[in-house]
Amino acid sequence: GSYAVMKNRQNILILGLGGVGRYLTEQLVHEGHAITVIESDAEKIRTLEGEIDARLIQGDAMSTNCWLEADAPRMDYLIAVTNNDAVNVLASMIGDSFGIARKIARVRSRNLWGEGSPLTPDAMKIDLVIQPEELAAQEIAKLLTMRWGNSVIDLADGEMQVVGTRISKDSLLADLRVRDIAEHLEGIDFRIVAIARELKTVIPDADEVILPGDYIYLLVNGEHVPSLMLVVGMGAKQRQRVMIIGGGDVGGRAAQLLQGSFRLKLVERDPTRAEELAEKLKKIEILHGDGADHDTLVTAGLLSMDTVIAATGDNETNIMASALAKQLIRNPDDDGVGKEAKTIALVQREQYLTLASAIGTDIVLSKKVLAGDSILAYILRGELLSVAHLHGVDAEVVELVAGEKALITKHTLADVPGVRGFTGRLIIGCVHQDGQWRTVGGSTRIAPGERVIAVCRPEYLPEVERLVLG
Repeated sequence: GSYAVMKNRQNILILGLGGVGRYLTEQLVHEGHAITVIESDAEKIRTLEGEIDARLIQGDAMSTNCWLEADAPRMDYLIAVTNNDAVNVLASMIGDSFGIARKIARVRSRNLWGEGSPLTPDAMKIDLVIQPEELAAQEIAKLLTMRWGNSVIDLADGEMQVVGTRISKDSLLADLRVRDIAEHLEGIDFRIVAIARELKTVIPDADEVILPGDYIYLLVNGEHVPSLMLVVGMGAKQRQRVMIIGGGDVGGRAAQLLQGSFRLKLVERDPTRAEELAEKLKKIEILHGDGADHDTLVTAGLLSMDTVIAATGDNETNIMASALAKQLIRNPDDDGVGKEAKTIALVQREQYLTLASAIGTDIVLSKKVLAGDSILAYILRGELLSVAHLHGVDAEVVELVAGEKALITKHTLADVPGVRGFTGRLIIGCVHQDGQWRTVGGSTRIAPGERVIAVCRPEYLPEVERLVLG
């Protein structure tokens, strides 16, 4: 998926090959950047050696010799994402002493830069602070407070949105080809850009058939979202009764953000942590119990919930709790018809992301992906106006400006050389022309300087850039 000539090839030093570090290494190598990694764990080094075009150095992130071996003075970016906050903060200061212009550090603690603290990111020479747990909690809060769909990503300053929804067997869209769906949604400007189907990610062409059980993502003008969601059978009903399983950094913070807006219950396994939360979150019912235990959850009131958020530190517990909620909960809506609970699961292991979606979890969140995409957006901001990962599928949505010499500006989309070879891998979804966003077709011609939104598998992001940026 990568190409030889990179407009702005950057030299990037990454400290740590944990979840975020590995994700960034893979993505940035695909982007064509020159990546050097320092990692102390020999096993993590071995898993990547020979599989990726990056320079891997086994050693201590605090070792001057490792920094010299990595040729730190030549680096354009430092990304410190080890599991140690102190190391990441100190590394930013070391990187600054070597002359590295831009420093990014993962810091888990929300209190490090608290009011009155002598420490500030500027004082520590950090240009971007990444807090994965805070990002995950904020995303959960956004998902619960939005009006439409199960998943929404704002693009183009909110003018365009990617909306996600699951297709039931009774859905108007079930068993239709993508090309035929427009007839049923006349007057709504939209594009189906990705499908989560069992354990697969599908970037659909016009002949793809939408199946019951699919979780589809639609790119749509924000003005048309209410009409679209009503047609596909999802009204703007806010989910009121919410259970959070796990009161750690993500679950506890999400509860804090949501308290007062929802009827919340939080189940926490650790008695000391449960007591702390009960003192801190006065508007929430805090229950001590094991979120992996069926009887505990039922006793805690699982069956009466509208939304269940599984945010423990254990992947299996989160997936199991989501599956249990889907299986057991059938709450009546205003017409007395049983409705499933909406489920959100925090999942870290790569192989579990699609598994959780395949068994019915509505939203699958990964701290490493949220953190990684925030860092990618910062690094790529000169070329990409925005980049975001679609929850539950292996796909990215990006906004770019068409370059003067880009292939996409020389032909109609259907006639761009080689574009047919990308069927099933990438979609040019919409373009901003004459002051408004509109979805594109084969006859669309894109002019230099026009903004474009595309969706692709991560490994084809460089191909999107080649087509659109030139």
